[in-house]
Amino acid sequence: MLTTMTKLYALLTLLFTATFVVSPALTRPFSGFRADQLPNPQIDPPVQPEGYAFAIWGLIYGWLIVSAVFGLIKRGDDPAWDRTRLPLILSLAAGTPWLAVANTSAVWATVLIFVMAATAIFALLRAPLKDFWWLKVPVGIYAGWLTAASFVSLASTSAGYGLLTGAMGWAYIGIIGALILAAPVLLRSRSVAYGLTVIWALVGIIVANGTATLSVSILAGVGVLILLGVIAKSRTTDRPVPS
Repeated sequence: MLTTMTKLYALLTLLFTATFVVSPALTRPFSGFRADQLPNPQIDPPVQPEGYAFAIWGLIYGWLIVSAVFGLIKRGDDPAWDRTRLPLILSLAAGTPWLAVANTSAVWATVLIFVMAATAIFALLRAPLKDFWWLKVPVGIYAGWLTAASFVSLASTSAGYGLLTGAMGWAYIGIIGALILAAPVLLRSRSVAYGLTVIWALVGIIVANGTATLSVSILAGVGVLILLGVIAKSRTTDRPVPS
């Protein structure tokens, strides 16, 4: 029975990875919330990374597919993988309709991406060191990008509805919020892949803002230094630990 359920989880992981990867081709392209989706339009908000940074989705999609195929073929009966598979399936299932939701509702897209991030982080924290490059690294990159993206969505939506402060204030809140979440996850998971992905997003914010909004760039730069320090403290090298 255990072997049967494990193989089912492996199959579901591949199935929902496939639906997640294919979903962008089945909906309207998304490059930020449209002006008509928010009372206060957020066009290129300061919390949003430069466009090139989103190219990381190609790496995420490709590595998750490779991981799921390997998991089904080589680790289809490995219960150790199931600790990661269960929350990962939930994250991918929530992520499959995300683009369609984001093109319709900024609020629900923000709620959904936090669900994706939370379950992806849970998957990362449960990932075994076995098959390090096949499982923990791709899940770490996926969870790292969602950590940053969830706070970008929160900041853009909140500024769009005029909650508490404007776009600049929410850029500060979004960056600080992402760091507050990312630092302990990085310490607990010891995943350099996760930390470097959040750093990738922060560098994208620096590039997008430059000196035009220097305070946002400086805050993101401080965030990069903090996460580099946490990576050093975690003493992980993203290499498998010899058995």
